[in-house]
Amino acid sequence: MSHTATEMMTIAAARALRSDHVCFVGIGAPSAACNLARLTHAPGITLIYESGTIATRPDVLPLSIGDGELCDTALVTVDVPEMFRYWLQGGRISVGFLGGAQIDRFANLNTTVVGPYATPKVRLPGGGGAPEIASGCGEIFIIMTQSRRSFVERLDFVTSMGHGEGGDHRARLGLRTKGPTRVVTDLCVMEPDPATKELTVTSIHPGVTREAITEATGWPIRFAAEIAETPPPTATELAVLRDLHERTRRAHSSSA
Repeated sequence: MSHTATEMMTIAAARALRSDHVCFVGIGAPSAACNLARLTHAPGITLIYESGTIATRPDVLPLSIGDGELCDTALVTVDVPEMFRYWLQGGRISVGFLGGAQIDRFANLNTTVVGPYATPKVRLPGGGGAPEIASGCGEIFIIMTQSRRSFVERLDFVTSMGHGEGGDHRARLGLRTKGPTRVVTDLCVMEPDPATKELTVTSIHPGVTREAITEATGWPIRFAAEIAETPPPTATELAVLRDLHERTRRAHSSSA
């Protein structure tokens, strides 16, 4: 069954989640991956959004954290201070699922500006809760489309810390969580090297070459000694994902 690169990326990201995960979900691609996991192999997953909705089960993908769909389908909604102080800082969230505009070789993220901060070429939405999610969740999964514009040698602004300067930088700063453990793109899956924490390609999606990955990366990308091929999407995964997007399209079109 044919599929797009974006569908492959979303499905590969969804597969990283388990039913026993408590997951802090970002809007956009992370939300699509997390809800696909919930609707397929991880029905028991607890999805939490920044607006305070806990164990939400949206029928359509939310446009923002303030989308009523999240509150309507949540087990409970708490205020934002409780969400961050009790749930996140209390160590109760196992996985944070984030995206970004730029990422570097140590999985630090930029969602603030492209270009100089004072005179940017593009001003982005900002950090929101992402910096706290990146430091407070047990581990972080990242999903991003890969290109030299997004996978850069040096970030224009560090919004959310990944592995900082690499190595034990997180530990030296007193962070006890794992940080980013997986980056899923439309070309491959990357994981941090155990020692240096530099992102390393561990799985390549069907039909993608090493040359394409190298060309789409703004630094000399490393490849693991043994690289797997990402299993292609199953018919069920594609059907559920496409149905989710179609329901979302209809719902948002009618509300407009």
